[in-house]
This record gives sequence, C-alpha cells and structure tokens, in this order.
Amino acid sequence: MRTNNFSPLAVVRNLGILAHVDAGKTTVTERILFATGTTHKRGEVHDGTTVTDFDPQERDRGITIFAAAVSCAWDGHRLNLIDTPGHVDFADEVERSLRVLDGAVAVFDAVAGVEPQSESVWRQADRHGVPRIAFVNKLDRAGADLDTAVESIRRRLHPAPLVVQLPIGSEDGFTGVVDLLRMRALTWADDTAAVDEGPVPDDLREEALRRRRLLEEAVAERHPAALEEFCDRETVSAGTLTAALRDLTHSGDGVVVLCGSAYRNRGIEPLLDAVVAYLPSPLDVPAVRGVNGEERPCDPAAPFAALAFKVNATATGRLTYMRVYSGTIEKGATVWDAGARRTERVGRILRVQADRHAPLERAVAGDIVAVVGLKSARAGSTLCAPDAPLVLEPPGVAEPVVSVAVEAERSVDTDRLASALARLAEEDPSLVVRTDAETGQRLLSGMGELHLEVAVEKVRREHGLTLNAGRPRVSYRETVGRGVSGLVFRHVKQDGGAGQFAHVVLDVEPSAEGFEFRSAVVGGRVPQEYVRAVEAGCRDALAEGPLGGHPVTGLRVTLTDGSTHVKDSSDTAFRTAGRFGLREALRACAMVLLEPVVEVTVTVPEDAVGAVLGDLAARRGRVSGSVTRGGSAVVTATVPLAELFGYATRLRSRTQGRGTFTARPTGYAPAPAVTTAR
Repeated sequence: MRTNNFSPLAVVRNLGILAHVDAGKTTVTERILFATGTTHKRGEVHDGTTVTDFDPQERDRGITIFAAAVSCAWDGHRLNLIDTPGHVDFADEVERSLRVLDGAVAVFDAVAGVEPQSESVWRQADRHGVPRIAFVNKLDRAGADLDTAVESIRRRLHPAPLVVQLPIGSEDGFTGVVDLLRMRALTWADDTAAVDEGPVPDDLREEALRRRRLLEEAVAERHPAALEEFCDRETVSAGTLTAALRDLTHSGDGVVVLCGSAYRNRGIEPLLDAVVAYLPSPLDVPAVRGVNGEERPCDPAAPFAALAFKVNATATGRLTYMRVYSGTIEKGATVWDAGARRTERVGRILRVQADRHAPLERAVAGDIVAVVGLKSARAGSTLCAPDAPLVLEPPGVAEPVVSVAVEAERSVDTDRLASALARLAEEDPSLVVRTDAETGQRLLSGMGELHLEVAVEKVRREHGLTLNAGRPRVSYRETVGRGVSGLVFRHVKQDGGAGQFAHVVLDVEPSAEGFEFRSAVVGGRVPQEYVRAVEAGCRDALAEGPLGGHPVTGLRVTLTDGSTHVKDSSDTAFRTAGRFGLREALRACAMVLLEPVVEVTVTVPEDAVGAVLGDLAARRGRVSGSVTRGGSAVVTATVPLAELFGYATRLRSRTQGRGTFTARPTGYAPAPAVTTAR
C-alpha cells in the first residue's frame, strides 16, 4: 500500500452502503448526511423525505431502486458515498457501484442478522476486493442481539468479526455504546441530541474489559505488530489496535463491527470515525490496471483515466457518472471514449448530491463526479486522455431471466416507445430490449418481476406513454441430457464460381460448464484455422435449441474428424458446417428444458406457517429450512421463478399483510415432464 499523509487524496473516502432490503441502508445514509451537517433535517423513508431515494417510484415503494451518490465532510475528510439498492432485482446497480468504490459499510439487521441479499452483496464485494466494515443496525428493536448477529456474520460470511463496541442497554433501553478501544461510553440522551462521552458504567466495566481482551487477542492472532506488543506488554494500546484494524480491514483478514440504531440517531458518529480510520483512501488501493496490463497511478499529474459506471438521462441533460482513477479532467476538455472509439467534449463537471448538483471546474484522481456533454459513453465505458489510450475492465452485466411484451396503446406512439425503451436500456445495462422474430412483439427483459414493473412504470411517467405489458415470462434454457457421437455433417454448395465444402464429425455430451469445444482431429485432416471456424459455428448454433428455440448451455462438443476440398473449403464453409452440424446433433440428443430457480426466504407469523408451506408446495417449492426468530417463522425454499409471479399479493392475503419474502437467483434446474428424446 502507498500512503502519503500530505496528499489531498489521503482525506478522501469513496464508499458504498450495502445491505439486504429493509436493513436500514438509506436511513444510515440519511443520518450520515445529518450528522455531517450536509442536511439540517432528518429524512425518513416512510415519509418519502430522504435525500438519496429521490425518485418518485422509490418514495412510493419505500425501497432504494437506483444507486445514488452523495458527498459530505467529516473530521477534515471528504466522503463520496453511494447508497445502493438492497432488492435482488437491482443487484446490477450494486455491481456497477462496487466496481468504482474503495470501501463499503455493510449494514445488518440486529434481529435478522445476515439475510439472503446481505450474503449476495457481501460476495459481490469479495469479487471486487472491496474492504468493508460492518454496522449492526436496529439494536433498539425487540429481539435485537449484537452477539447473535455477529455469530451469523462469522458463520455465513466467514470473515473474522472484530467487535469494537459493547451496547449500553438493550431493545427499547438501548442508549449508547462502549468504545472498546478508548474504553469510553458514548450515549445519546434522545433521538436528536449529540453524543455524550463519559466513563464506562460500573455495571458494564467488567464485561467491557473482557471484550476488550477478546478484541486484543483476535487482532494479535492476525497482525504481527499487535502480536509483538501483546507478547511484550500482555496488552495492546489503542493506537496499535487502530493501526492493526486498518491493516486487517484493507487486507480482508478481518471486519470491524460497530453497532447502533440509525433510526434513533445512535451510533452514527462512531461509524463515521470508523470510516475515516479504517477504510482506504484512493492512495491505499492498487494502481488501476487496463485490460492489456497497463497501470495508471492515482496521481493528478498522470494521464487521465476514468470509468463510467452509471448513465442517467434527466430533463437538464445526459449525466454520466464516473470514477476518476488517474489524472485531472477540466470543464471543456476533450476525452477519448475507448469503447466507442471516438473523442467527446466534457461540457460540465458536477459534484453529485443525489438529485442536486454543484458545478466544479475540474475533477482529479480519486474523485467520483458526474459530467454533462458525453453522447456515446455507456455504463462500463473507459474515458481517457486522447494521447494516452487505456481500456479498463467494465463491470459485469447479469443475464436477464424474465421478459414481458410491451406495446404502445396507440399505434402513433410506437416510435416514441422504441426510443424510450432504447434510452432505458442505455441507463440500465441489465435491461435488454429485443423483437421476437416469430410474433414481432417488442420484449423487455430484466432481472425480475419488480425490475420490469419499475422499468415499465418509468416509461409511463417520464415519457407520458400509455403502455400495455404482457404477463412476465421466464427465460428458459436447454441442455443435453444424453449426447450423441460420430454425427457426420457435410456442407456442400456449388452454384457457379467458387463452391463451399466442409465435412465434420462431431461428438456431443453433457458438461458442467456452459459450453466447451475441443478438437481431437489427427493428421491435419482439418487445419487449425478451420477448427476455429467450426467452434464459431457451434457457438452460433447455441442461440436456439430444438425444444423451443431457447439458448443452449451445458454441453461439450468434440470435433473428432473431417475433411477438406483443395479449392472449395474455407472458413465460411466450416463455420456453416459447425452451425448446422451442431443443430442436427442437438436434434439427435436427449434434450432437457431448464427453468430458472430462486431461493425464497419467507418471514411470517408462526400461526401462518402451515398456509405458507402449503402454498409453496403448490408452487413446486422445495423447503430447505425453517427457524423461529423473535416470534416469527423464517422458511427457506427453492422455487421455480415462473411460479413466483404474483406471490407477493398471495402472501399478503394468506398472512393478513404480515408476511414478507425475498428471493435470490440460484441458477437453473430441469423443468418437470419436459425431457424429450429425439
């Protein structure tokens, strides 16, 4: 790690707030803005007055849908903060945000602990190598327990939780925390008062000392400097603990755990102190690396390089949100869009405050800003200096699993609808718009039922269009249940002039991977350049399977033999042979239709468990677990996605509105009674 205490970048923190839906992410963000003096009134999710949930649909639904960026200052540091969605349908927003963040705060419910989407976003952060600290929220709720929540973090997420606070009081009596590093009590007299610091209460002193000792031992096990001091002095000083916790956070060998109640404004100031103390600055993360191995240091004097991670078309212009990794960009500058391979002019640079913006003259390495004026940039585009081109790896885009047919109610609005859908897909890469070749219908595909509902409603509100949307349909896949071997295919075409000739022999078998291709041809009977053409043709054939025209996955194709013609063989001929040969082979295989399945976690009153279990069974659900937590039952089951459409309404009716559920994709499974031998 590189550090430079004299650099302005050392006081910058780019972080995200991650959590399961309803764990309190947006409330934590609101209290951070309030504590830092950025806002002078606390926004509430239930009142629709939050800064980051500014979209009308977010306020109507009471959930975060779109990642929102805000900036604030604390203890001489500038925090660029992104409040991310918690619902699984909007996981792609989280993915794009994590790609450009240096650190994160993971928020957990003190009653529920680690929930399904908590685990999903944690794994996303693992993939991106984003250091995290944990905040156990809602300690004022009935049934809240810090130790139980911490144990669920240890058990399900597998980091070493390093708890640095001890709650003072429990449930309604929760009034503050003991800071185990400084051995001081931090209390809040009421919901709006500032923190009051004092000695540790006598009745908690023994427990605080015990937990401080456990913290010292846990840190000493994982950090050499702390271990050396612990062995010499049989204790670890607060300064050494702070430095060690920072190192362990950056390396991912430990996660600092704090606690509080964001709604009641308790625990936010210590959380901000922890963000500053433990999460990395832009100088602490490795230099950004291009896809070809080039490195760009986080230096304002280096050539400019930035990654666009979000595009938003507003009434005042097209906003492109970007993370500046190196160099400096000024208003009016020309940049190179490496993806579109064209130059663009930056009209304005803006410091983002959710839906409000402050103009800037320039942005430097480490900044997260929005720019106006870029016409071709998309989420994932690399923007760089024209004389120092670079391509950064873009965020991954999830594959859509649900589709709806959409059409304008009036035929005169058809072109407007096409334009609106194109802009929608431009803003959200996880939305795909296509036209069905058989029916001519325009299909909108996304990550779930709610995702598509939000997208359709956005078109209605922002473009004033009246739409008809069909019933959601899931995206099926086809796979090979039993393969074939020795399938011979000859492609011969002679219609004057140069002809086409290709002869291939293919084996097809099931595979645990998506698609594998290999050649077992000996003696040069099929030259290597034609082997590559056969593979390309086979990939072309995967677009439509024989059962219902669905994409094909889970197969291995082996080219075992073939032959060429001295004049008529070509790449084109062998690509055509690969495509039609594999299609014929798939028709000879025993094919299996796959449907997407999800893991559903249903939380219901104990008296409604029987009705819920019966309903899940009727939806072809397989129950994998059931536990009782705080007077409610939590049922986990695997259910086909197609059976979940309309489930929210059904669950509310069966539980008198008291039941909730979450779902996360777990892959594909064979659909019943549709295995077809050809």
